Parts: sequence; C-alpha cells; structure tokens
Amino acid sequence: MISNFSDAALGQVMVATTDHGGHPPEFWATHTTNKIVSISENAPPHIRLQAEALRDHIYEVVLAGIQNAIVSAKTTQTAELTKQGHLDMAKIIKEL
Repeated sequence: MISNFSDAALGQVMVATTDHGGHPPEFWATHTTNKIVSISENAPPHIRLQAEALRDHIYEVVLAGIQNAIVSAKTTQTAELTKQGHLDMAKIIKEL
C-alpha cells in the first residue's frame, strides 16, 4: 500500500523553550492534561465546574505518574552504573 502524504495533517504544533535544562514535571503534567481534557468556553457553569474539577484531578494523577517515572529512571540508572562499577557516577545521578 502506498500512502499519500499530501493528505496527512500535521495538526497543532507546540514550541516551548527553557534555559539550562529541560522542562519540569509540572510543565509536562499541564501539557498532557490539556491534551486529555478540553473545556468548551460555551459550557454551562455547572458543567464547567465539573470539568475543571476533573481536569485538576487528572493533572494531579499525571504529575504523580511523571514524578514516579523520574524516580524509577534514576533508580534504574543508579543500579546499572553501580553494577558496572561506576560508583561515583551512580552517586551523582542519585543526588540529582
């Protein structure tokens, strides 16, 4: 099957820059939450309140998941460096 790329849509593109490092977990939690939950400006007030409460809860869940993933990745990196005998590097990663 041959795809016709002229029919492909790029969609919305987001650009966000930082100085001297990556984005914090809160940035990614907000970005992810906004992709999951969209609230219409025309929503009735009672629906808007419920949707905002849901969005806030999803943000907290996503943020906790991202923070746990960071800790888990550091643990894996530290374990691998320790296994390879790079104790000084493992200590640095652990302290970050």
